[in-house]
Amino acid sequence: MVSQVVQSGAAESATDLPLLSLRGISKRFGAVQALASVDFDVYRSQVVALVGDNGAGKSTLIKIISGAEKPDEGRIEVEQRSVSIHQPDDASKLGIATVYQDLALCENLDVVANLHLGREVTLPALGPLGWMNGTSMERAARELLRGLGVNIPEVRRAVAVLSGGQRQSIAVARTLLGNTKVILLDEPTAALGVAQTHQVLALISELRERGLGVVLVSHNLGNVFAVADRAVVLFLGRNNGVFDDLSRISQEEIVAAITGVDSKSHNSSLEADSQGTARRRRG
Repeated sequence: MVSQVVQSGAAESATDLPLLSLRGISKRFGAVQALASVDFDVYRSQVVALVGDNGAGKSTLIKIISGAEKPDEGRIEVEQRSVSIHQPDDASKLGIATVYQDLALCENLDVVANLHLGREVTLPALGPLGWMNGTSMERAARELLRGLGVNIPEVRRAVAVLSGGQRQSIAVARTLLGNTKVILLDEPTAALGVAQTHQVLALISELRERGLGVVLVSHNLGNVFAVADRAVVLFLGRNNGVFDDLSRISQEEIVAAITGVDSKSHNSSLEADSQGTARRRRG
């Protein structure tokens, strides 16, 4: 039986009402029920981790929030206002930005061009032609990166020569040029080294300090506990745990929810395995 784990405390301290709220979200692909009556909240100035095993429904939920997929049932609210998200542009207009694993950066362009891609600053048009205001764009890029604590000394270098952590930082920083309220981060530390992971986690903390709601999709529970305030667990397309204060729980409790067993049975299984190993050693 799927268990619902709820621990209170942190959500109410950050804000009384969620910035983004999903209720009863369901999605089916043919015979596959990807999501079934999922509830999900994102609060201002909080990092909420969305965790679950492969096939739990995390990617489908992110795609619904970002407008890449439409839910079959359920409702979505942004700042307590019911909204419809039919395409990515709808999400963008509502202040919802998504950074996928592939980052969607143009590696042949420099940092300034990538940050302003689709939002170029132009000079007054001379006849039918307009020119980009490179000086203004470079100044804005430096100020944005400096404000986020991102260290990229030369913003006119091609993205292709930058580290994985720097590329991730650029992809995240780009979302802040709009009126962003919620940022969805899909496995932002995947394939990064220790130093680069630390850089990205520091950036996520900075986003929280700026008052944004951050959704962190990650399989790395160490990173989740390092930076997230709350965690929502999906299991086979359903809610199987809402942990509102990660400082008061253990990774084992999260693992138990991810695997679909409660903490008691999970600990009992570990104890039984340990006793069995001990007997085999004695034998």
